[in-house]
Amino acid sequence: MAFEDIQFPVYRKYKNNSSFFKVISRNKFEEIQLIGSKARLNVITATQFPEMNHIFDLVYNFKDFGSEITENEWFEAMKKVHG
Repeated sequence: MAFEDIQFPVYRKYKNNSSFFKVISRNKFEEIQLIGSKARLNVITATQFPEMNHIFDLVYNFKDFGSEITENEWFEAMKKVHG
């Protein structure tokens, strides 16, 4: 399946629940990092090859390191960012 066929946004998380991802497009994603009792939102626009690869992996190759989540799970994690 090509990027053009993906219905964005795509939601993922790391298996250890330390980061939650919302892939917005083939070159942009948001990451919620959970660090102890704090949460931080990062918005990344992929301009370099490693960032582009990370997006590709989040969309296609995530099963080794992560899992799919729902939009609701994303918003639950986002509540921690806004305290």
